[in-house]
Amino acid sequence: MVLYLVRHAKAGSRWDFDGPDDERPLTTEGRRQAAAIADRLDGVTVTRVLSSPYRRCVQTVEPLAERRGLAVEPTRALAEGRPFEPVLGFLADLADGSVLCTHGDVLPDVLRALARRGMEVVGPDDQRKGVLWELERDGTEIVRGWAVPPP
Repeated sequence: MVLYLVRHAKAGSRWDFDGPDDERPLTTEGRRQAAAIADRLDGVTVTRVLSSPYRRCVQTVEPLAERRGLAVEPTRALAEGRPFEPVLGFLADLADGSVLCTHGDVLPDVLRALARRGMEVVGPDDQRKGVLWELERDGTEIVRGWAVPPP
């Protein structure tokens, strides 16, 4: 029983982007990473795709959702600057095979909270843009997590 937690792929600089930060898109490299994330999950049953409503997060999981015929479900709880506690609730309640895309401030908070609750972190604690965390569950409890390095 596995869930997937993704940090959005590479986006342009927030200081160079002329517009609201929530509209900042992926770079060419980020779009390549997004396609590679979809490739990595090829052959895995994906039941839902949830994402921060920020454009860069949605774009990160769009290739996966499109390949699976699923909609990307924007979820404010995954947005930048949000507390991590609601994400922990999602992880307990979501169906196996759910994929969640969030930001570089939310991801480490979620992973630290899961580790405090007893999750075994296998391998390096990778939190770079485009990283894919596989979270193994036993019932509703996350028991093990490991990072698949960014493409």
